[in-house]
Amino acid sequence: MEHSANKKFGLMALTGMVVGSMIGAGIFSLPRTFGGATGVVGAVIAWGIAGGGMYTLARVFQSLAERKPDLDAGVFAYAKAGFGDYLGFLSAFGYWIGSCIGNVSYWVLIKSTLGAFFPVFGDGNTVTAIAAASVGIWLFHFLILRGVQQAAFINAVVTVAKVIPILLFIVVLLFAFKLDLFRSNLWGAQGSGGASLFEQVRLTMLVTVFVFLGIEGASVYSRYASRRSHVGVATLIGFVCALVLMVLVSLLPYAVMAQGDIAALRQPSMAGVLSAVAGPWGAIFISAGLLISVLGAYLAWSLICAEVLFAASKNRDMPRIFARENKNGVPAAALWLTNIIVQLFVISTYWSNDAFALMLSLTSAMSLIPYFLVAAFGFMLARRGETYEGAAGRNRDLVLAGIAAFYTAFMIYAGGLKFVLLSALLYAPGSALYYWARREQGQRLFTGFELAVFVVAWIGCIAAIIGLVRGWIAI
Repeated sequence: MEHSANKKFGLMALTGMVVGSMIGAGIFSLPRTFGGATGVVGAVIAWGIAGGGMYTLARVFQSLAERKPDLDAGVFAYAKAGFGDYLGFLSAFGYWIGSCIGNVSYWVLIKSTLGAFFPVFGDGNTVTAIAAASVGIWLFHFLILRGVQQAAFINAVVTVAKVIPILLFIVVLLFAFKLDLFRSNLWGAQGSGGASLFEQVRLTMLVTVFVFLGIEGASVYSRYASRRSHVGVATLIGFVCALVLMVLVSLLPYAVMAQGDIAALRQPSMAGVLSAVAGPWGAIFISAGLLISVLGAYLAWSLICAEVLFAASKNRDMPRIFARENKNGVPAAALWLTNIIVQLFVISTYWSNDAFALMLSLTSAMSLIPYFLVAAFGFMLARRGETYEGAAGRNRDLVLAGIAAFYTAFMIYAGGLKFVLLSALLYAPGSALYYWARREQGQRLFTGFELAVFVVAWIGCIAAIIGLVRGWIAI
């Protein structure tokens, strides 16, 4: 892309993309999500698993960025290189549609935040809320059409602006820390109906995945990096910064409120916690920070969504139309399809009981399959010794990729069958785009293994439709 040849991203900008992608809607919802599921001990275990698992995944991204510099199309390029064209497509499609659903959760949270001050917005899924979100979607759409670099600059400004209220929240809670209250919230069994510790931890797992989505923000933008080595470093720096903030935001409320009270807060629950400690100004301050943060994250993820479709099309995994750019170098067709899908999902929230929780869990479930394929590809490379001259680092990478693959597989299990089936509901019809792309290229549609995967996806899709119609699957 000629327009960006003299506008490459340095280490700071790439790190900003990672932090900007990760610190979005999720962090502001953590207190209630953890308070409703577990106590301090369960939360620490959940973050230990999530932090360890996502660290190994970040290391796999870092290793692959260095060992396979030619695969610069992002997450799904690794799936294609390791497992063939159809799984490469599914990875690209799953990552893209998961990101679209993530963008929907941002609008739901924005409207829910405003709902605390203007009841007409309710919990973010009233008719007024949906109409307002729709206006927002298309305002952002036309802003991004003006140019990716311009939008990346806005993201850098917003990343700084949104970290300030989070840091203030942490400082205020540290000063208000009550050790006896923290101790009484240690085990948390009372607040979750006496559920076992394993069950308490399992209930928080999809949320921990959601808040780490964006860990590959630098990887997606690798073609803009001024130096290839910056991609891996930015991923690790961004990961550590985000992890520290998220652990503190989810643990400190246990020291200022009873677990049951935290669980009863409305989203965004960070506002409710600060309001309980510091009075009404706390809710207003956090709500303002949340609006800046979420709008910034929405911008970052809109860029990533369009970039994924564009790169997949360049990589011949999606129809050619999505590789077209406008005069500002923005993949316009990719952006139009992305925002049409976001619009449809926003309308669908009208029929959901807890639209934010549903979108959050579904985003995580859709993103886990692409993550699993990345980890599996890293494991395959290390096991074969491909790109490893001599044995330096090979065993280490083998272990890290093995743990990352196990972690992502466990997350899919922890999310439950409901979200696997809902994923199939999107993956199976989405394969029409693969058919379109293969027709354009005059390529064979499936190998035997790929056909089996396609059939399984459709079985899951049909099961999901029956489950929704019969009421076995509640949304």
